[in-house]
Amino acid sequence: MTDQVLKTTPLNAAHRALGARMVGFGGYDMPVQYEGVLAEHRWTREHAGLFDVSHMGQCKITGEDATAQFERFVPGDYEILKAGKQKYSLLLNKDGGIIDDLMAGRPDHDGLFVVVNAGNKDEDFAFWEANLEGDAKLTVLDRALIAIQGPEAAEVMAAHEPILAEMGFMECARLMLFGVDCYVSRSGYTGEDGYEISVPADQAERVWNTILEDARVKPIGLGARDSLRLEAGLPLHGHDIDPTTSPVEGALTFALSKSRKERADFNGADRILKELADGPSRVRVGLIVKEGAPAREGAEIADMDGNVIGKVTSGGPSPTLGKNIAMGFVPPAYAALGADLKVIVRGKTAAAEVVAMPFVAQRYYRKPKTV
Repeated sequence: MTDQVLKTTPLNAAHRALGARMVGFGGYDMPVQYEGVLAEHRWTREHAGLFDVSHMGQCKITGEDATAQFERFVPGDYEILKAGKQKYSLLLNKDGGIIDDLMAGRPDHDGLFVVVNAGNKDEDFAFWEANLEGDAKLTVLDRALIAIQGPEAAEVMAAHEPILAEMGFMECARLMLFGVDCYVSRSGYTGEDGYEISVPADQAERVWNTILEDARVKPIGLGARDSLRLEAGLPLHGHDIDPTTSPVEGALTFALSKSRKERADFNGADRILKELADGPSRVRVGLIVKEGAPAREGAEIADMDGNVIGKVTSGGPSPTLGKNIAMGFVPPAYAALGADLKVIVRGKTAAAEVVAMPFVAQRYYRKPKTV
């Protein structure tokens, strides 16, 4: 048997030059940490962290039928999405299960720009190739993707392009940045303010190094990215949600547009609308683990009588809270805030409590509303 040959991002040499510890993730050779997960986590919460997310899939869906065709498989209303805006959405199978979660927006007037998860991108692209009809066309983009996250991210980026400071959360644009054609959105996967920047692959290392010249910015690996998104209560596909999970079970009903629910014209609408009306059999919840070791993926969740009622899907220490936190699925009867439960970690039972997510308040920049 031969070891899997890992793909590399355009920033692989830059990570190695910075002394990153590399691991396989989503089929790619990726940096898990530089100076250490805890230090990187805290730096991002206090300053600005720079992430290589070039392993993610990037594509455009264009043509007069692009939006209507895209909407067949997602429950969001993209027909009314204006240029300069993006939305989080879910690629659904016929049973209403989540094939992938994604971001799709209109950085320009040329169709939809879509970012999908690394581990699912080949399947996602094949799905669209097989199912898009009319003149809707999928174009897979060979570009790097860099994220800068943290309370100082906006000031850092405004020094390079002042207009970026004027963007609000979930706004996007296509513009010249660092002298190259970029797609930029004010969004991210940490709960912090920040940007995701799609750049031509051959310019990625120059852009990365230019941003790192600012003393407020440090490179951040996948380890801290995971603990940051866990604190923010954000699900990781393949762990917290998967093709068996519905948006209702996954606590992602905000991704269901009112107009689409009324039309019921997306994949899995029958199941999803029934769960909205009658309740699902399980639901994703947040947990504080009050004692013992962290409850990680696969740990069982039990009621106060010791009966196993669910499983942890993500978990670990929260550097910000100084507590162990977790996400998992339980029946709705056990999902009330403040409910006392137990987790079973390596054969030992520990007290846990259902709490609201996000565990740590999200700090996205939202524009003041104009009268």
